[in-house]
Amino acid sequence: MVLKEGSTLLLKVRRPSVSVLLNMNGRSGDNKESKGSVAVPKEFEVFRRLKHEEDVNVALEYFKFITNSKGFKHTSLTYQLMIEKLEFAKHMDGVQYLLQQMKLEGVPCSEDIFIGVIRAYGRLGMGEQALKTFYRMQDFNCKPTTKLYNHLFDALLNENRFQMINPIYSNMKKDGVEPNVYTYNILLKALCKNNRTDAAHKLLIEMSKKRCSPDVVSYTTIVSALCRQGKFQEAKDLANNFTPSIPIYNVLINSLCKELAIEEAILLIDEMENHCLSPNVITYTTIIDALCEMGKLTLALAFFAQMFVRGCEPNIITFASLIKGMFRVGIVNTALDMWDKMVLGGCLPNIIAYNTLIHGLCSNGNVARAILVLHEMGENNCTPNATTYSALIDGCSKLGDLEGAMDIWNNMISHGCCPNVIVYTCMVETLCQNSMFSKAWDLLESMWLEKCPPNTVTYNTFIKGLCDNDRVECAINVLNSMNREGCLPDVKTYNALLAGLYRECNFTKALSLMNEMLDRGCEFNLVTYNTVIYGLSIACKMSEAHATMGKMVVRGIKPDIITYNTLIDAYCKDRKVSRAIQLMGFMASNGHYPDVYTYTSLIFGLCKQSNLAEAMVCVLKMLNRGLYPSVPTWNVLVQRILYGADFSVASNMLDVLIGDR
Repeated sequence: MVLKEGSTLLLKVRRPSVSVLLNMNGRSGDNKESKGSVAVPKEFEVFRRLKHEEDVNVALEYFKFITNSKGFKHTSLTYQLMIEKLEFAKHMDGVQYLLQQMKLEGVPCSEDIFIGVIRAYGRLGMGEQALKTFYRMQDFNCKPTTKLYNHLFDALLNENRFQMINPIYSNMKKDGVEPNVYTYNILLKALCKNNRTDAAHKLLIEMSKKRCSPDVVSYTTIVSALCRQGKFQEAKDLANNFTPSIPIYNVLINSLCKELAIEEAILLIDEMENHCLSPNVITYTTIIDALCEMGKLTLALAFFAQMFVRGCEPNIITFASLIKGMFRVGIVNTALDMWDKMVLGGCLPNIIAYNTLIHGLCSNGNVARAILVLHEMGENNCTPNATTYSALIDGCSKLGDLEGAMDIWNNMISHGCCPNVIVYTCMVETLCQNSMFSKAWDLLESMWLEKCPPNTVTYNTFIKGLCDNDRVECAINVLNSMNREGCLPDVKTYNALLAGLYRECNFTKALSLMNEMLDRGCEFNLVTYNTVIYGLSIACKMSEAHATMGKMVVRGIKPDIITYNTLIDAYCKDRKVSRAIQLMGFMASNGHYPDVYTYTSLIFGLCKQSNLAEAMVCVLKMLNRGLYPSVPTWNVLVQRILYGADFSVASNMLDVLIGDR
C-alpha cells in the first residue's frame, strides 16, 4: 500500500488571490457609455451603480473610469461607498489608494470613513496598519472622537498589543477626549487579558470618579479574569458587590463546572432564583455539558427536561453536549435518536454539532456511518473543517483501515481544506500503525514545507510508533531532530524511548536518557517510574527496583497496580515468592487488589518452586474473587503438569476447577 501519487497526499490546495486593479487608465468595458457625448452623471446615479455592482474590481474600474472620461467629481459619499466595498473584499491596498486620492482631490474625509478602515484592519489582525491610519487623520484635518478611539483600541486589543493601548489612552486624555463606558470596558478587557486584575480594579475606581458607572460588561470582564486565574472566591466576593445579573452567574457557574464542582454550581442556580433571575440557555448548557463530562447522563437529562418545563429552549450546543455525553457512555442509538429529535425540532446542525456526531460515531467504531454524515454535511451546505477530517482519520486509524484514512485525507485535500497539526498527527499515527515509517517521515517534512510545523505531540506519535516496532535507534534520531528544530521533548517522549530501550535491554542508553530528562528539568511521572522499575526488574536489579518505588512514594506519586504487578512478576521469576506475597499484602492495604496478571505471576513462581498445590489454591482464590484464569494462567499450570507434577493431585485439582467454572 502506498500513498496516492506520493506528494499529492501532502500538498494543500491554494486558492489564487484576486488582486486589486489600480491602473488609472483602465476601462470598465462598457462601450455604450464610452461613445459620443454623454452628460455628466449625477451623484445618486454613480452611487447606485457602485452599490449594485457585485464585483469589487469592476466597481473600482468604473469608479476610476467615470472620473477620467466624463469629468465626474467623486464626493465623500461615493468615496465612502467604494472604500466600504474594498474593505469588505479585504483589498486594503485599494483602500489606502483611495484615501490618498481623497487627499489629493481635497475631498473631505469623515470620521466614519476612518472608523470603517480601522475596523477593517482590526478584523484582519493588522493593528499596526490601524494605528498608521489613525495618525493619517491629521492630514485630513479630522479630529478623533471617543468613538474612533474605541475602534482603535478594539483593533489593537484583537492582537493583544497592550503596550500600544496605554500611551494612546494617555494621549486621548491629554487631548481632552473623554472616555465612555465602552472605552473603559475595552481597557478592562486588555488588562484582564494580561492578567492585570489589580490594575483593572483601579480602573473601576477611576470610572466611578469620572462618573462613568461600570456596567454588567465591566464587572463580568473582571470576574471572568479572576475565575481564569483560579481566584473563584475573589470573583464571587466582587460579584456580591453589585447588582446580581445572569451573565455574572453564568461566568461563576462555568468556572465551577470546569473544575467539575457540579454541586456548588447547582447551588448557584438556586441562588440565582432567590434573586429572581431565571437561568438561561447558557446556564443550563454549561451544567449539562459538565454533567456529561462526568458521565452523569441521567442528571444531565433531568436538567434538559427542566429547561423545557421553564420555557427555556435548548440550542445547538445543548444538544451537542448531550449527544457527546451519550456517545461517551456508549449508547450510540440513543445519541442518534437525540440527533433526530434535534433536527425534527427545527434546530439545524452546524459544524460543531456535525463534528460531535462524527467524533462520537468514530470513537464507537462506526466509521462507515460517520462517512455518510460527512456526505450529508455537503448536502446541507455545511463545510467540513480540519476537526471533521481528523476525527475520521483517527477513526480509520483505530480500525487499522489505512486505505480508508488515505481516502479521507485525499477528500480533505481535494476540497481545499488545509490540514492542521492535529490532522497531520492522526495521519502520522495511521502510517506508523502500518509500519510505513518512511511515509510518516515524509509527512513530517511536508509539515515544515506547508508552514504547519510538527509539535511535540506529532513527534511523540512518531517516536512511539518507532519504539513499538523495535526501531529505537531511529526514534533517537527523531529525538535529535526535535532538538535541532527547537521542539522540546516532554515526559511522554522520554517514556516511549525508555520503554523501547529497556525492551532491547539497552540499560546504558536508558540511564543516559534518564539523566538527560533530569538535566532538562523534565519531572518523572507514574509512567516513567513504572518503566524504570520494569527495566531494573528485567535486569534483575530488584533492590534498585524496590528503591525506585520508594522514591516515587517520597515524591508524592502513588504506585498503581502496574507498579506492583511489575515487581511481583519479577520476584516470582527470581524464585522469591515470599517477597511477592508480602508485596501483594502491601498492595491490598493501599487499595490495589490483585488481578489476573498478579495471580498468574504468583502461580508461575509457585510452579517454579514445584509447589503445584499452592498454585492450585491461588487459582481457587481467583475464582472466589470472580477472576477467571486467562490463557497464560492455564499455560503455566499445564506446563507444570506435563513436566514432573503429581498427576493425581493435578487431576483432582483440575476437576474441582472445571466443576467450579
